[in-house]
Amino acid sequence: MNGHLPGSGGAGAGLSATGGLLLVSTVILLLGALSWGEAVFAPAAFAIFIVMVVWPLQVFLEARLPRMVASLITVAVTLVCVGALLTLFAWGMSVVGQWLIGNGARFQAIYQIGTDWLEGHGFAVAGQLSETFNTAWLVRMVQTTLARFNGLAGFAALVFAFAVLGLLEVESLVRRITAAGGRFGGVDIIAAGRQTAAHFRRYMLVRTIASALTGAIVWIIAHLVGLEHPAAWAAIAFTLNYIPFIGPVVATVLPTLFALAQFESFEIALVVLVCLTAVQFVIGSYLEPILTGSTLSISPFAVMFMVFLWSLLWGLTGAFIGVPILVAVLTVCRQLPSMQWLTVMLSGDKE
Repeated sequence: MNGHLPGSGGAGAGLSATGGLLLVSTVILLLGALSWGEAVFAPAAFAIFIVMVVWPLQVFLEARLPRMVASLITVAVTLVCVGALLTLFAWGMSVVGQWLIGNGARFQAIYQIGTDWLEGHGFAVAGQLSETFNTAWLVRMVQTTLARFNGLAGFAALVFAFAVLGLLEVESLVRRITAAGGRFGGVDIIAAGRQTAAHFRRYMLVRTIASALTGAIVWIIAHLVGLEHPAAWAAIAFTLNYIPFIGPVVATVLPTLFALAQFESFEIALVVLVCLTAVQFVIGSYLEPILTGSTLSISPFAVMFMVFLWSLLWGLTGAFIGVPILVAVLTVCRQLPSMQWLTVMLSGDKE
């Protein structure tokens, strides 16, 4: 019997390696398919997220109105909220863009001073960068950002269609899943869906509270420092805070650069940078974990990885939906004993 142990171990190791390679290949192919089918998969994922978040409103309205009417009202309210956020961000960026166009020479002058200083200290690359950096480049960047938001109309229409159909289908889908046994691969589908929906609602509530607080504090800082258009900076900070990591970084760097151009003082720009960084750190590292609790506690590395991975696949939509996708995956994995190691590895708990 002992003579067969080495061979058995080698076969087991080979099978394990083959299984691992198959899993990696499957994940890569799946991500490639999701990227290739972004035009369909991204609106569908966003619509599913919306359905799970707004379902309590749908149930409330269905008790008083026909189901179709209730669904249309629920989706309309959702689109109004999302549209208000996008409009608020577009307004803030347009105000900043107009200021940029009127004061672009300041940025060019400050940049030239910086490149001269770097070249004086042996950084020749600064001269090469100056050939590509100019006021027109900054204006194009702002215009491109606004154009992308204007191009969301088609995306929103598809999300609207998916969400309406999803709201009408939820109860029927629950009955079909129950009739089919209710379990798939050891996972209680209905229980996992309800838990995921509850996590999504809590996640959005926490992000809304954190975003509102961030926007208010940014307005106060901009007002006290004397930064022009504090309301615009508050609007940008409020809306961008819904996108983890990427949003707060942009909402911190942009006001710093404009403070540098407005006051032509590195000291004031440094004060703005330090204050905004402190705000983002305190809210992101202390307030949000307290509000989310242990059920939504996720490793910051995992959050950052998912944000950048899905932004690579689906752009701005992916940057937003990446964390909810991770929350859904962890909710399912908690029902599988064989996947407990993954939930432990990705957990942000300190215990």
